[in-house]
Amino acid sequence: MTNNGRKYNKEFKTDTAKLVVEKGRSVPSLSKDLGVSEKTLYAWVAAFRKDSNNAFPGSGKLKPIDEEMRRMKRRLADLEEENAILKKAAAIFINPRK
Repeated sequence: MTNNGRKYNKEFKTDTAKLVVEKGRSVPSLSKDLGVSEKTLYAWVAAFRKDSNNAFPGSGKLKPIDEEMRRMKRRLADLEEENAILKKAAAIFINPRK
């Protein structure tokens, strides 16, 4: 039996993935015990193996590295805009209209 559409928190996903990775539990048996599809459990285990510390950031939340990348891109865009404004201002002051 599966719980379609059910959301699981990070702690539940992490603990479940640890049961497979560290304790050697099989995905099919956990699937039956927890009522979570095997496909979902395999996805959790794969995410946990790839990056156990940041495996389940939550809905709408970015992993720290992605959040930093977004922040840096935003900062770069702001600086490029500021640079363009300063170039225009410098051109006005260097060549004032008569």
